[in-house]
Amino acid sequence: MKVPAAHGPVREQLQALGAEPLGTVHQHDTYYDHPSRSFAETDEALRLRRESADDDSGTTATLTYKGPLVDDVSKTREEVETEVADAAAMDDVLRAVGFEPAAEVEKERERFDLDGYVVALDHVAGLGEFVEVETVGEEAAVADLRAGAFERCRRLGLDPDDAVQTSYLVMLLDVR
Repeated sequence: MKVPAAHGPVREQLQALGAEPLGTVHQHDTYYDHPSRSFAETDEALRLRRESADDDSGTTATLTYKGPLVDDVSKTREEVETEVADAAAMDDVLRAVGFEPAAEVEKERERFDLDGYVVALDHVAGLGEFVEVETVGEEAAVADLRAGAFERCRRLGLDPDDAVQTSYLVMLLDVR
């Protein structure tokens, strides 16, 4: 769940609740268009993420497929992800088989663990500040996991009714 919110008060509440800091990362996401169907129409995405930590531990890369929404309320969807040893080579492979970059998203993400949920304070270039609360689980448990995310939002002083169901990618494309 993603809520537009100023980070200062949320960070203070995270500290008051004893959330465990997980570090800050810079993420550079490249989204690709499928050569024979529109991911925008099928509600899918293919993303190559380059991520570097503030602790100078290097850059990692992951390739992620995101399927259509499973649950409209919490923005739950199937995700298949794998680490990539060489992001530039993966980009070359994708282009060679017909995928073309569609858009890029840049963000700074400060992460915390709050009772088994990851709370991310995101600053997205061109969009501003957001707070994401998420966890991983089985599709059968979506209702319980969503209720847990709502509860954590409330504990952070956020209203789940203010949640944005749109991805950063779509928001950025709408701004352009």
